[in-house]
Amino acid sequence: MPGSMEAPNWETFMFKNGTIDACYLNTTITGTCGHGSVPVIGVDARSVADVQAAINFAVNHNLKLVVKNTGHDFLGRSAARGSFVVWTHNMKNITYIPAFVPQAAPVNETYDAVTLGAGVQWHEAYDTVNQHGRLMVGGISVGGSVGASGGWLAGGGHSILSPTYGLGTFVIKFELCVEVKYTVKGVDNAIEISVVLSTGEYLIVNNYQNPDLFWALRGGGGSTYGIVTSVTYRTYPSVPVQFYLFEANVTNSSAMHDLIGELLRSQTQFTDDGWGGYGQMSNQSMYFYYIAPNMTNETATATTEAWTNYALSLEPWGVTSTTTRYSVPSWYQFYEVVLNTTGLNGMNLMFTSRLLSRDTVANKYKEFSQVLIDCASAFNTIAGGKVNQIDPDSAGLNPAWRNAVIETACGFYWQDGVSSAELEGMIDQLKVWIETMYDLTPDDGAYFNEASLFEINWQETFFGSHYSTLKSIKNKYDPHKLFVVAEGVGSDDWNKELTCRF
Repeated sequence: MPGSMEAPNWETFMFKNGTIDACYLNTTITGTCGHGSVPVIGVDARSVADVQAAINFAVNHNLKLVVKNTGHDFLGRSAARGSFVVWTHNMKNITYIPAFVPQAAPVNETYDAVTLGAGVQWHEAYDTVNQHGRLMVGGISVGGSVGASGGWLAGGGHSILSPTYGLGTFVIKFELCVEVKYTVKGVDNAIEISVVLSTGEYLIVNNYQNPDLFWALRGGGGSTYGIVTSVTYRTYPSVPVQFYLFEANVTNSSAMHDLIGELLRSQTQFTDDGWGGYGQMSNQSMYFYYIAPNMTNETATATTEAWTNYALSLEPWGVTSTTTRYSVPSWYQFYEVVLNTTGLNGMNLMFTSRLLSRDTVANKYKEFSQVLIDCASAFNTIAGGKVNQIDPDSAGLNPAWRNAVIETACGFYWQDGVSSAELEGMIDQLKVWIETMYDLTPDDGAYFNEASLFEINWQETFFGSHYSTLKSIKNKYDPHKLFVVAEGVGSDDWNKELTCRF
């Protein structure tokens, strides 16, 4: 639906007096159905011309504009009270191009690539490239429902495949100086992007055409510079993967602390060896599953042996652990069986994330392990390896990614109908976690797509040293200042409600 969000709390609106305006599925919670933050009108865009018409209409009538594909947004940027939405979900064109040449590039610069319209979701992209015996770096979510050409890439685009193939924005190949200011030491997994500006102009951008905008669109934040209508990504040959699952139950708090600390310390080795994956911990249990593309059985055994043996050595102190490892014939088969499943969506959710650098996991693993246990953290090993081998200035992405090896996430869920006082109490706890992690790792940053509106020093936390350059690019390509989202580049020129510019 054009107005629905994965986390429905972003469909609601809280007034300053604590009153919540919402329309709950459970109609017994409130006697009225309020519009909340759901956009009141918009355009179901099916083409570039539709996007241009929508943008021109919003500019001419001075409307608050939001851009939405799937609604997978944890900062509420795809919704706004009283807004006009451009819904790109039905822009589903997919074109596989085995010898793609970017516009204005040398004719011998070719890529095995796929072009995805703004509404394509990852399950659709994976299905297509698999039919051609290929794989691509992409997002992971329940049912593969995250959009492939929108905020995922604009935020940087991490993947379970990132330690081997890089983020959505990077993979090493060669060095090319496009302009003095934008030195590219690698070719992107995103090769070319089409975008409509607030002027209505349609641009195709890459390392040869409007390279500054191409730089900003890869990690500089979504719904900030224009509306992306398609992205062309490179693809890779389909390969088998190794799968490693670890599970542990712990009856001793001291042993749990040691186990999590050692897990953090081990991540640099895991990711540099090519393992990527996801996990969850509590004060009594922990699990994770990792995969490694195109790795031999022998290497898989060798690179997991130290961790397996360490966990077994804690058995006398109340740690019971099990491991499972096997080979899967292809990445796509692993995705189909393990990741492309139905699951729980539609929960009210807020959380904070933190990128942990190589220095943090080497020297502060003891301090950070206690924070993660306290908040029952999820953790994503989607950095390190290839991600750390890229020039930090080759795209607009937060340079903190260049040193990161793991992303942690702490948050909370709640049921519809919770009072504003109860919700504020949960938010206060979230702020405690944010402050504690920030104080421990002030330079490590956070992933813009998976974070909180309460992050400390958000310009630095989300964009690092690139913020001022990103802002100058935004001012250049968005002269009407049409595109503004919470804690996005340029939002510091607006009031808190993003309704008035200073």
